[in-house]
Amino acid sequence: MPKIIENLREKLTAEAKRQILESGYAAVTVRSVASACQVGVGTVYNYFPSKDDLVASAMLEDWILCLGHIREVSERASEPKEVLEQIYHQFHLYAACYREVFQDPAAATAFSGSFSQRHSLLRKQLAEPLEKFCDSTFASEFISEAMLTWTAAGRSFQEIYDQVKKLF
Repeated sequence: MPKIIENLREKLTAEAKRQILESGYAAVTVRSVASACQVGVGTVYNYFPSKDDLVASAMLEDWILCLGHIREVSERASEPKEVLEQIYHQFHLYAACYREVFQDPAAATAFSGSFSQRHSLLRKQLAEPLEKFCDSTFASEFISEAMLTWTAAGRSFQEIYDQVKKLF
């Protein structure tokens, strides 16, 4: 009779995250995660079709937390600057946490096929909290794209905000 492990999906993603943060993307394998969780490799594949899906799931959990913080600020914000500061701050925290993954050539190759789709989703997720300050969905997505691009490029919040505030 197979053993039943409660919350196995969560345990697998937590272990993958631990390994990513401690050893980097390249060191994470389905086998190493399975071994640490004391399950067979096939069991991991029952939950995640590949290492990349496992890594993406681990990273997604943190991104969902970042979005939650952005949305909380957005709900009470009366000015777009508050939301933009939170987007900048959360994006910085997330990028710092996963810097090694974003800089790893193997990860870039692995995720290149889905980059466009994921980037589009990210832009839309960041645009949502800005919509109440914008006159169109395109405007909020345009601003969120600018925030993503220039934050990732290392620009300061004030530099970005000085340009973006002209759009409100």
